[in-house]
Amino acid sequence: MPTPLLSAPLTSVPLTLSLEHISLSAKRYGVADKPIILALHGWLDNADSFAPLAAAMAENGLLDAFQLLAIDWPGHGLSEHRKGAYPLHWIDYIFDLDVLIEHLQQDNNSQEIILLGHSLGGIIASAYNASFPDKVSQLILIEALAPLFESVDKSKLRLQKSIEQHKKFNLKREKPPVYYPSLELLSQARHKLTGLGLNWCELLMARNTELTLKGYRWRSDPRLKLDSAYRFTFEQVDALMTYTQTPCLVVLGENGFEQLKQQMLTIDKWFENTSQVLLEGDHHLHMGNATGVAAKISDFIHGLNR
Repeated sequence: MPTPLLSAPLTSVPLTLSLEHISLSAKRYGVADKPIILALHGWLDNADSFAPLAAAMAENGLLDAFQLLAIDWPGHGLSEHRKGAYPLHWIDYIFDLDVLIEHLQQDNNSQEIILLGHSLGGIIASAYNASFPDKVSQLILIEALAPLFESVDKSKLRLQKSIEQHKKFNLKREKPPVYYPSLELLSQARHKLTGLGLNWCELLMARNTELTLKGYRWRSDPRLKLDSAYRFTFEQVDALMTYTQTPCLVVLGENGFEQLKQQMLTIDKWFENTSQVLLEGDHHLHMGNATGVAAKISDFIHGLNR
């Protein structure tokens, strides 16, 4: 599958974005005064998941006109964890994103921002755009479309299960962390669990872990692996998403998440102006088929700016 070689990685600038409520780490590819493509990664990934795509964007010239700013969500990569021992809620990311966009626009002369999201990042970008469409110039979703939903009769069990999980987790918080002898071992474990290419697992694990004198340990917030206490119903998602005029590109992988193809049946109700493409690749096709994804993104952005 075609993708840029990373033997000579594209230069990036590490950033710390100090928001009023939390500190986020990020990487900038391209020149700081260019319009921003804000890249939002998926669950348990980090900013480095966009490194292959950044290399492909540099290769096709997109970074001559734009900068790609890839963040680590709270609790991911090098970013700060949310304080306290409470359950995490996906809608908190929408607040993070709104504060972040206002922060970036203060430093970037209030230029419009293109949102690019993969998986969880795409869900957040889509929900944010539905809520604040005037703050998003274009929306690019990779293996994502709208917030997850489930039937209302599952709400009680979800709440009970989540609370029990978090109570057990808090009882174990004082236990010493688990250390691993090598990064390769962690990468192989993720490769086996997810099927993601081993080279991409190694890229992600390098930022999601830290090396200590005792070995490698996770940086990621362990609460990310616990069940959420709350999930929208379809009716709530439908009410939120209907509808937006923001130009939107949806990129799906031929071997990506099957449920997304079912969600696409509602896309015309939720989005007035969409382009849809199906490319070779799996759920992480922005890594494994970065060249193909970057080409479609370039066509989409340049087509709207001609």
